[in-house]
Parts: sequence; structure tokens; C-alpha cells
Amino acid sequence: MNVSVHLAFGLGAKTWQEKYKNGLLLGLNEPLAYGYHRAEEFGCTVVYSEDKDESKLEKFVRKSARRILKFDFIHAWRNRKNICEADIVWTHTEWEHLAILMLFRVINPSRKPKLIAQSVWLFDRWSHFSWIHRWLFSRLLARADIITVLSPENLKVARQLFPNVRSELVLFGCNADHFTNPRKTPLNNPVRLISLGNDQHRDWETLIEAIKNLDGYELKIASQKINPKLVENATNIRIIQPKSNLELFDLYKWADIFVLMLKPNLHASGVTVLQEATLQGLPVVCSDTGGLKAYFSDKQIKYVPTQNIEALKLALLDLVENQNKRWSYAESAQSQMGPEGLSSYSYVRRHVELSYELLFAWKAYAREKAY
Repeated sequence: MNVSVHLAFGLGAKTWQEKYKNGLLLGLNEPLAYGYHRAEEFGCTVVYSEDKDESKLEKFVRKSARRILKFDFIHAWRNRKNICEADIVWTHTEWEHLAILMLFRVINPSRKPKLIAQSVWLFDRWSHFSWIHRWLFSRLLARADIITVLSPENLKVARQLFPNVRSELVLFGCNADHFTNPRKTPLNNPVRLISLGNDQHRDWETLIEAIKNLDGYELKIASQKINPKLVENATNIRIIQPKSNLELFDLYKWADIFVLMLKPNLHASGVTVLQEATLQGLPVVCSDTGGLKAYFSDKQIKYVPTQNIEALKLALLDLVENQNKRWSYAESAQSQMGPEGLSSYSYVRRHVELSYELLFAWKAYAREKAY
């Protein structure tokens, strides 16, 4: 099975490998983006999209077209050869699969590959798009072979909007090849908290208001998308920006507890850092939103109601006062990770399974039609 993995501009094979080699990618990353290359372990041939070296004019034209369409058609056009020669195409977000669906309409290939149209933010933003964009997206997605999502909340909306297109939940997993055992050591004084992320649904306001100048706690936030004014006059909160994986994982080692506060969302915001923190052996306090319980139960993560400052304080106090409870949460959550649980291996394996379903069904239909 020949798989074309079409990712956003900037995540092409050569671009990613160069950044990975130079240690410029933060987190539990892999030699190729999101671990889709692991499909080779299942007998697939995998070709990633590539990024074209652009002049200033080419970059301007591509970004202008993307701004108008809301997806990167030019990037897909440049990769059309690999796309059209594949048996099946995998995408990571809607901005790639919408571009490919438009590409298929424009060139109308005689041998059109199957497409797994994975969506992340599309359904969160659906009501905010103009009517013409909703019309265009609906026309395009009506021709997807399957829509996949990373959250059961997204799945509900996908099936409501596109009842005639198959939709499936595929649990995302990061690189889980290595882990750090949960610690049974006493907490630091003050208790060290960390929170990470750049997603639009991070609830920095609730987190900061709960911890700001709270005795006995120290908080470090690693984010490029937080307003520094939020931590003005907060003597126990720092915003930092790790420059390398060494700095990032030193931050995990420094911490006692990982805190992930989220605004209501449909796409399982924060699932990547949630898994990273779990693999680093940290107990986690997290907002109960966005379908995250499909990944970790309330016996594995200390969930709190969204945007509730007092609930967050009480949850932290509960963990601080109970070492066995901290260890139990961390150990149980970590047991959820691995080849048979949450991991890039199992995530890619599910893509392979869906691909064979689509291709074998299509080949059977083609044989029947030929006779």
C-alpha cells in the first residue's frame, strides 16, 4: 500500500528532518512528523509532502490564497504528483484535506487515491466561518472517503454535519517509546507546577488567577501565545520559552505537578502535552473538557470543572496532601501509554487498518464492476 502523507507547509520531510537533527523540535517528536512513517512497519510505502523553497513573491501568493480559501491549495498543487500516485492519502488537519479535495476537483485524476480526511479545529470554528466557506467546505467534504477526528466531541458534530460520510474517532498518540517512572519523593517547597502549550483553548486566565501569589506554590508556564500582562504582579509565576528539548525536559524534571487548564472545546485540546507529562511520570490536574476522558479516565487524571478557580485550588491541595494519590494518578495514567494503548504506533496502526478497509472495499467494488 502506497501512502502519501500530506502535511502543512513547514512540516515536509526534508524540513522536519533537518529541524529534528538540529534539536529544534520541542517535545517527544520523531524523525518524521507525527510518526506516520511507522506505517512502514505494517508493510506500507510512505512518502511525505515536501516544502518548496519559495521566493518572497511565491510565499506572498501562497499565503494570500490560503487566507482567502482557508486552506493551502498551492502547497497541495506542488505535491500533486506524490498525492495522485498514492493508493491513499493521509492528512493531519482540515487545512490539508480540504486542499486535496479541491485538487481532485480541479485536476479530476483518472485514478483518484482514497483520502482519510482528519479534522482538528474545523468543527470548533464551523459556526464562525462565512456562509460561503461553509458551503465550499461542505461540498468538498461530501467527497471525502472518511472523516477522522481526535475527540468524541468532534465526532458528534462531524456525524451531524456530514451524515452521509463515514466518520470515525482515532485517538492521537505521541512517541511513547521511552518514559520516566512516577516519583515517590516528597514535594518541593514551594510546590513546583508547570503548564505548557500554544493552543487557542488554553485557559491561562483561570490558571494564573488560582496560583497568583498563592503561598506554597511556584508556577512556570512555557508558551509563546500567552499575554505577559497576565502575570504582572505575580511573584510566584514565570513565563519561559525553552529553546531546546534539553531545556524542555529539564522543566519536566523540575516540576512536581503538571497543570492543564482549558476552555471548552471539541478537539481534545492539550492531548499532546498531557501525554508527554504522563510519560515524564508527573501527576496531572486538567480541565474536564474537549473529550480528554476518551484518553485518560478520572482515575488517571485529576479532572476539575472548566474555568473554576476554587476547584483547581482544591484539586491541587488534595494532591499536595496525599503522596500515594499523586503516585497512583501518575502510575495509572502512564500505564495507558504504549504500543497497545496511546502512542504514535497505535495511532498509525489505526490509520493502516482504516486504509485497508477503504482500499479492499474499493478493489472489490472495482472487480465486481469489471465483470
